[in-house]
Amino acid sequence: MINNAKTIKAMKDLNRQTAQAAKYPTKVIQFGEGNFLRAFVDWIIWNTNKATDFNAGVVVVQPIEKGMVDMLNSQDGLYHVNLQGIDKGQPVDSIEMIDVINGGLNPYTQNAEFMALAEDPNIRFVISNTTEAGIAFDPSCKLEDKPASSYPGKLTQLLYRRYEHFNGDMSKGFIILPCELIFLNGKELKKCIYQYIDLWNLGEGFKAWFEQACGVYCTLVDRIVPGYPKDTIDQIHERIGFKDNLVVKGEIFHLWVIEAPESVAAEFPADKAGLNVLFVPSEAPYHERKVTLLNGPHTVLSPVGYLSGLDTVRECVEDPEIGKYVRKVMYGELMETLNLPKPELEAFADSVIERFVNPYVKHFVTSIMLNSFPKYKTRDLPGLKTYLERKGELPKGLVLGLAGIITYYKGGKRGDVEIVPNDDAAIVNLLKELWATEDVRKVAEGVLAAEFIWGENLNEIPGLTDLLTADLELIQSEGMRAAVKTVIE
Repeated sequence: MINNAKTIKAMKDLNRQTAQAAKYPTKVIQFGEGNFLRAFVDWIIWNTNKATDFNAGVVVVQPIEKGMVDMLNSQDGLYHVNLQGIDKGQPVDSIEMIDVINGGLNPYTQNAEFMALAEDPNIRFVISNTTEAGIAFDPSCKLEDKPASSYPGKLTQLLYRRYEHFNGDMSKGFIILPCELIFLNGKELKKCIYQYIDLWNLGEGFKAWFEQACGVYCTLVDRIVPGYPKDTIDQIHERIGFKDNLVVKGEIFHLWVIEAPESVAAEFPADKAGLNVLFVPSEAPYHERKVTLLNGPHTVLSPVGYLSGLDTVRECVEDPEIGKYVRKVMYGELMETLNLPKPELEAFADSVIERFVNPYVKHFVTSIMLNSFPKYKTRDLPGLKTYLERKGELPKGLVLGLAGIITYYKGGKRGDVEIVPNDDAAIVNLLKELWATEDVRKVAEGVLAAEFIWGENLNEIPGLTDLLTADLELIQSEGMRAAVKTVIE
């Protein structure tokens, strides 16, 4: 802890007047200002600038009305990334100041400035991470909205303004790299843009320009980013000599798989900067393995661990009971749904366990709980269905994970700590209404029937309603650890 009066007095606010920072021309629009993008994409751009002639700055667009761009702007876009872990057998604990962000915009209060980005001829890239819920078509969005509520709607507004401003100049298209953890995220985003082109009657000329001048590419991202290191922030401030409210902690491991041609790699030379960035013909095998064996377990261990009294991923994996649950889900359930060779899958799963127990990274499970229902839909529901199809029975660990999410969204307290779910308001309100019935089966049936979450009625999956109800009843009557024992025993 900082307890030296002289040190406290010397602590400076972090900004471009107090710190030496480079200034790069803005070439990237980034939808999202959260921990992951800053510890992954912006860190990669920073490294690429250092190692190549990329020379790119970033303007950040806040994708929702309430966010962090004001805090980002108060530090002139500067912040530190603290990477910790074991690299080639040696401990690493690095802190680097990232200076690629030129500023941030809130399109809800700065719409004119946001739309003016479309008229900047130097901007070439659009990168996003708006969570799994972000890439979605909302038919209530209008072209004249300031801005459209959905991310694809905002992007279409920006693209159309660019098309008009540059009179359809084919050299002024965007390279668009979504980082949301949705399989074929580029194709899903592109589909939404086409829907807005049709809904808003933007014309065949614009559609042709979008098809020919712009590229929307599928990507896969991988780095565990616990976020703001609140438990060690005083030591970090002392180490860097600045007060930085946006420090972000991450693991050393990183992987960005981009399904794009060599022409994109030539313009975005991150693979030439000594980084684990791959330009590949298909990201599908990388995506399926990673989302299933890393993100899938993450999504269910978080509520199960939290409701068992644990706070971090490492604690969950090292706990005698919850650790068995995590391994049961990973090796005994989700791995059984994949088609890659078993030794390859086991080696990858072993590496994931090592990353989960990284002694240098404290990954709080509550940070993983953001938008849990959309995450479960994309990361765990496909495995649940495939397991049932192959084994003739439901995967008990995955079903218990869903019961954990539903219980967490009940709210209330864990000890003296208030449980506050963070998800789409419609989902939070639905759970509130269902739990108000005090009928656990109605809760299970109501959640599974919510087609606006799942795109289908999950009560039609044989046995799921009964097993989920039983898990919820057991959690309510005897606690989460009692429910876990029914899975691991």
